[in-house]
Amino acid sequence: MCIHQLNLLAASNNLPITNFLGKQHPIEAHHLSSICDIMEKAMVNGDTCIIRCILVVFQVVFKFFFSPQTERNRDIVRRSGLLLWQLLMAPRDQICSEIQKEVCLAISSGLNILYPGEAEINNLLKLVLTEGERNSGLSQLRDVILTNLAEQLQNNRFGSEDDDHYRLNDELLHYILKIVVRESCVLITKCQTVSKDDFQRLLSTVPAASSCLRYLMAVQNHLLSNTILIKPDENDDSDSSLQGETLKVQELKTSILSLATQILTGCDEVLEMLQQVTTALINSDISDREQRLKGLEQITKATMLGHLLPVLLTSLMHPNLQTLTMADALMPQLVQLVLYTSQTALLLKTQSPVFSELNSSPSGASEQKGKLLPDERMLEEKEEPGFLTGLKIPAPWAAGKTVETVHPVRDNYKFKETVHIPGARCLYLRFDNRCSSQYDYDKLVIYAGPNTNSRKVAEYGGNTLGYGSRSVLGTGWPKDLVKVEGDTVTFSFEMRSGREHNTPDKAMWGFACTVRAQESSEDVSGGLPFLVDLALGLSVLACSMLRILYNGPEITKDEETCHELLRSKLLQRCQWQVEANGVISPALTPSPSPLPLTIEEDREFTYPSDVLVPPVGHYFDLPRIRLPPGIMIKLREISGRARPQFRPSIK
Repeated sequence: MCIHQLNLLAASNNLPITNFLGKQHPIEAHHLSSICDIMEKAMVNGDTCIIRCILVVFQVVFKFFFSPQTERNRDIVRRSGLLLWQLLMAPRDQICSEIQKEVCLAISSGLNILYPGEAEINNLLKLVLTEGERNSGLSQLRDVILTNLAEQLQNNRFGSEDDDHYRLNDELLHYILKIVVRESCVLITKCQTVSKDDFQRLLSTVPAASSCLRYLMAVQNHLLSNTILIKPDENDDSDSSLQGETLKVQELKTSILSLATQILTGCDEVLEMLQQVTTALINSDISDREQRLKGLEQITKATMLGHLLPVLLTSLMHPNLQTLTMADALMPQLVQLVLYTSQTALLLKTQSPVFSELNSSPSGASEQKGKLLPDERMLEEKEEPGFLTGLKIPAPWAAGKTVETVHPVRDNYKFKETVHIPGARCLYLRFDNRCSSQYDYDKLVIYAGPNTNSRKVAEYGGNTLGYGSRSVLGTGWPKDLVKVEGDTVTFSFEMRSGREHNTPDKAMWGFACTVRAQESSEDVSGGLPFLVDLALGLSVLACSMLRILYNGPEITKDEETCHELLRSKLLQRCQWQVEANGVISPALTPSPSPLPLTIEEDREFTYPSDVLVPPVGHYFDLPRIRLPPGIMIKLREISGRARPQFRPSIK
């Protein structure tokens, strides 16, 4: 237990113990060999106490004190790995769960030592992902490894040299996604199959995520964060830097597209199962059917529909990911998901009046009403106006908006923001109790209007912590609500002083304020049901992607430059290539029909009908387009090029 605590403390990079352990010399091979000898003897004698102690020692040695650089060290490592694997694969009746857990922790701690090279680690992970369901030891090892990788990936969310190590390849991600889909479907199915008591216990365990789901969440957050939140260095405008950023962004977008495609496909399967379970519960005779239908939404939030899909939908609305390639690839799956979520949300909504009628109607009518045939149920769904009918949609500003500075504020910091809540008669401002600035003239000014020229309401600044030459402005930062008449308020904050050496962060915290249109948040709607909210989010994203597909490729700079030229009536007099009998012919010879020598600006020019008729026989070379003299004179005046003068040659 003490060594486990030591491992937890050493995992933090900010503690002195981490630096101390990192400076220790690695142990020699014969010491690790002695540890293996003790382990072998304990395994023969069945001494579980010594086995657990040696397993904890393995964790510390692999993490801090061993480096397999020589051949002898590698032999000892192979011996250690065989011992650990022998314990892991032992029958369940011969090994207790505590020892199995310590074995998994030891293998995870020495993963890079026991399995050097990317190929060996991938083979191990492929084994635990494909065979984990059949063996409890492999299943537990899978959970420990994926949990550690997820934590490391989350800690290095904004990119590092270890990204490739923590992010598994597409094949392993596919195996993990299959496990997540299976776990989600099993969890939803339990709402129908388990007993009443087991269902209540199930509700108390969600929304805890499995290790596979946690790892997928970490990978998704890592890719989306690097694509959306990280901006290129504006100071470095070199070609190599811009090219590197472009390549990195393209690789990230490709990875996001691949992951998003797999996630949406998996969500499609989970939603299909959810619709089947919902229909089965509606048509069932279970006594606690109403409680199960209500708990079904809570269970759904614990699946990949609640942990992965909402974050992905929100991120795909970012301009960096609103691309034609993304829309073209994801549109079919989005349409299918919109249908599934809308139908399931409508199924759940149509049951609300049924439950109210069950208590008042006779038992026979109740059973007939509760158990609907598929055709009758679909008929009721078609007659229903929609899954949003009767639902109270929360106002956009009902929960208020928080306006805040960076924490702590820095030198020469300026902040200005306007909050507008349409239809509000007055606004209520509630300030955070940590609001403070170094001096009273490092202040916040509040204006009742859209800009700083509006009526000034109040100003606050300073701190009561004893730092700075002055205390606070006026009565200090407000503890109660501040009322501002109108529907608009503007905040203007400026840090006019430089930070002194003895001023802590808490004395320069800045400010944070929540703006609401009502005095309290008691009237704020609790929000929409999860499936309704999910259906709306999917619909908005699908409409956005449809707009991208409708608009087509973006207009290039060359097209913008040539836009006026392409619309000019002068080019309409040119004779272009036409297709005749499936063959592209050169430009046709001038038609016998005379073309006008002047172009009328007030009407669009059209060709005579005989111009587009291909000539009989062989095709002529591209003819020279002869322009009227008046047009040629104007072109020379605009371009500044004089007419060429021909001089006779002197012999």
